[in-house]
Amino acid sequence: MAKKKVGKKTSKKKAGGRAVRQVGVKAVPTSQLRANPHNPRALFDKEPLETLRDSIDRVGILVPLTVYFDSRRDCYTILDGQRRWMCAKALGLPQVPVNEVSEPSLIENIVTMFQIHKLREDWELMPTALKLQLLMKKLDERNEGRLAALTGLDKAVVVRCKKLLDYPRKYQDQMLDPDPKKRIKADFFIELYAVRNDRLVQAFDWFTKDKFTKAMLNRYKQGRFTDGPTRLKSVTDFRKIKQYISQAKNAKKEKTLSRRLKDYTYNLELNIDHLEISSATVTAEAKVLANLADKLVGELEKIEVESFIGEENLWDTLEVLRKTTTSKLREAGRRIR
Repeated sequence: MAKKKVGKKTSKKKAGGRAVRQVGVKAVPTSQLRANPHNPRALFDKEPLETLRDSIDRVGILVPLTVYFDSRRDCYTILDGQRRWMCAKALGLPQVPVNEVSEPSLIENIVTMFQIHKLREDWELMPTALKLQLLMKKLDERNEGRLAALTGLDKAVVVRCKKLLDYPRKYQDQMLDPDPKKRIKADFFIELYAVRNDRLVQAFDWFTKDKFTKAMLNRYKQGRFTDGPTRLKSVTDFRKIKQYISQAKNAKKEKTLSRRLKDYTYNLELNIDHLEISSATVTAEAKVLANLADKLVGELEKIEVESFIGEENLWDTLEVLRKTTTSKLREAGRRIR
């Protein structure tokens, strides 16, 4: 395809923190455009696209697409505006308005795509993770802070993306299903990560990451269609599982936890409370109370009594505390000193 000359003078324009040479604004045939293979937004759901298509059908494309001419593919590649282009094709529009910029390098292309789209509405995270993975390989960079600065993503988003990359491709593909009804949300795998990668859990002789992930997926999918007590009510239920793991570890109840977690993993009739070990829960609660009591003692030791002598509510409360503490110590068979 012969590239048309543009009459406007070139200029320098900052885009996403990088200098990009602006070639000019013009109209190009819709058929001469191609999607950017490095767009971190790879999933386009039907309903939002239909809304945009109806708008374009009424008033046209008001904001030109940002494109560059790909010399190797002999076509224009989209940096910004893929949804507008998809709608234009669906409506049979012969041409679309574009703002052409100079052809970027591979790394510049990926970084620019991140920076152009970072302020847009949220989209599925798995496509973003895959593009981040490509950038990490090209730059040999894994530091979350530097990757965040480079892409414009929040550091927490980079961390979440890296967690998704820990999963085998077969699970990643479930986050990339084009049907939003069948697609598994990235949040499920992100929340599962803390349990799946727990060192104590990984040491259990029955545990494998793949089997455990598959079992939790089955439980999650079951919960989509049932409302019983055994379903995962929310992906944040994994935080509760993690809590039970920590409590069992602190109480040295690893063997009991292993047995119960195995039962819960493979028996869909069991609910999440099956993982609770009463003695471990008591140990955790005792630790919290001990920390609170220790803080209270520290604060009381700082008091200058003369300064608080008129605060009757304080002294009345401390008297109640004294009586309650004495009563509990006696119940526990402790000597009152």
